[in-house]
Amino acid sequence: MPHAGRSSTLSGVSAELLINSSPTEIRVALVEHGMLQEVHIERSTKRGIVGNIYRGKVTRVLPGMQAAFVDIGHERAAFLHASDIVPHTECVDVSEAKQFRSEDIASLVRQGQDIMVQVVKDPLGTKGARLTTDITLPSRYLVFMPGSSHVGVSQRVEDPAERDRLKDIVGQFVDRDGGFIIRTAAENASEEELAHDAAFLRRVWRKVLERRRRPGKTVQRLYEEPSLPLRIVRDMAAGTLDKVQTDSQMVFEALSEFISEFMPEVAPVVELYRGTVPIFDLFDVENEIQRALQRKVELKSGGYLIIDQTEAMTTIDINTGAFVGHRNLEETIFNTNQEATQAIARQLRLRNLGGIIIIDFIDMMTEEHKQRVLHSLELALAQDRVKSSISGISQLGLVEMTRKRTRESLEHVLCSECPSCRGTGQLKTAETVCYELYREIIRVDRAYDVDEFVVYVAPSVQTLLEGDEAHSLAELELFMGKRVKVKPEPLYAQDKFDVVMM
Repeated sequence: MPHAGRSSTLSGVSAELLINSSPTEIRVALVEHGMLQEVHIERSTKRGIVGNIYRGKVTRVLPGMQAAFVDIGHERAAFLHASDIVPHTECVDVSEAKQFRSEDIASLVRQGQDIMVQVVKDPLGTKGARLTTDITLPSRYLVFMPGSSHVGVSQRVEDPAERDRLKDIVGQFVDRDGGFIIRTAAENASEEELAHDAAFLRRVWRKVLERRRRPGKTVQRLYEEPSLPLRIVRDMAAGTLDKVQTDSQMVFEALSEFISEFMPEVAPVVELYRGTVPIFDLFDVENEIQRALQRKVELKSGGYLIIDQTEAMTTIDINTGAFVGHRNLEETIFNTNQEATQAIARQLRLRNLGGIIIIDFIDMMTEEHKQRVLHSLELALAQDRVKSSISGISQLGLVEMTRKRTRESLEHVLCSECPSCRGTGQLKTAETVCYELYREIIRVDRAYDVDEFVVYVAPSVQTLLEGDEAHSLAELELFMGKRVKVKPEPLYAQDKFDVVMM
């Protein structure tokens, strides 16, 4: 059951943007009806490069992987697959999509070759950026596709008459330079606005080509996507924003200049925030961000969600908790599941969870209740600007869905792996560590001639060794005929210890 994320504009939901800026970080909060829905964070040291265009140099060709590594001036070489070299514009109408065939990578590129590429995925972990040679340039209403003669319309523009109108208008702008995809925001846009966008994109493309032809270093950036606030405002559909507030004079001036040129109708809602309260304290944004990092999400009824994000997928479990209902158990379960659909849709946007998502609804007996819950989830996800796809409810009461990965999740941006549990969320008990320590002492005693031992342990393990485990430690000393001294090491994690031979 496919579902395309729909702009909040199309559903009539008004929104407010809060932009908090500092020398090292820009944060943008999208608030709808007084409630935080999305958080976007861009740090100066880790600014995303998706959409940037580079003149790169092929450093390695790997026929076995049908891929090549390209130097684009970053620490790690970027990855270019053979299928991303052949033009494959992502058309919105499947019937109009270009058919292409991946050729052998060795026939497409060679080592040392100069090549123009665009970043489609940021570097993540130890992996470099993902590249394509199928260049696209987005603006507010259109996406320019150099070298194409295609005109596509977003599937989210559903009115057939409006689709035909937009296609007829934009078709006039297609020439040998390239074609266009018409974005959702273009719905009801005038011919003048569309023409302005098309002309702007052509100017940008000409500048890219001019920079590429200039003599100079082989590897260089030819085009850079606008800063985070400009991208967010650009991608929001017309009429959505009731207010845009920023606490930075510099961001306010950049926004004002950008809006005056491309979105003059939005100019009246842009404000420089001068309040004494920090801008992210409005609508409780700071606290909402902290709550979005927790596993447990409380529901108003007393039920709750448990959200676990792993490498392979994200799982969401729904529980009734303290909610007992007023009629019967089936009604209580149905009402909890129904309420959970709204919370789930919001948490997916707020935490920016992508990939495979498994939702474990509480088992419902009636087919009607199952379908109503599924329909409620679809309606809630209709507010999401990111594309998602939902399956039906399985026999186990599970809903499988996918949500397109557009950027790193909030958890990955703000958090790192715990050095103690190494991301498992589990830590060995002090009792388990004591028994491991006993086995290690015996192993060392049998391997070496030792007079006595000194063990360094975490304070919690020391407390146990000198308390409930004191008898076991004494028996160990008697068994070996050697003394064991225990010393606390405050900096040690609970599962870390050292055995020193004396």
